[in-house]
Amino acid sequence: MAAESSMMCTITSMDGDSFEVEARVAKMSSLVTNMLPDEGEDDASEPQEIPLPNVKTLILTKVIEFCKHYQLEEKMNEIDKPLKSTVMSEVVQEWYANFIQVDQETLFELILAANYLDIRPLLDLTCATVGSMIKGKTAEEIRQTFNIVGDFTPEEEAQVRKENPWCEES
Repeated sequence: MAAESSMMCTITSMDGDSFEVEARVAKMSSLVTNMLPDEGEDDASEPQEIPLPNVKTLILTKVIEFCKHYQLEEKMNEIDKPLKSTVMSEVVQEWYANFIQVDQETLFELILAANYLDIRPLLDLTCATVGSMIKGKTAEEIRQTFNIVGDFTPEEEAQVRKENPWCEES
């Protein structure tokens, strides 16, 4: 275990930028874990380079920041489902709530990266953040929040509401 904590690997973004990261931090990703050699293998002590062609540099730096904090500083509390609040600082520790205060584009790219890299705590945090943005809002408010164009005419929408009154219940 001591050897693993000092073992380093290089992770390269789709933009070609490389980051040297402790293996135990990188191994938060199941994808990276599967790409690294096992401890007993001959090349296990050699520096490893992991290409991540689906992750931009900006997003990868955020992912690494999250993983370092999670592994080296403070693990994130389990997120209760359903969410108890729309305020993320009431759902997770303050550092994580501040970390996830990003614009929508970055948030959705973090979701994609967390899913691709298979980092469950980051995926939980990002999805809970989207959930907090939706919680307690009407369909119209959700459309405005996420810039979604409704595909129903007003008549079609009225018909759907009439056929599904349970959707309007809180």
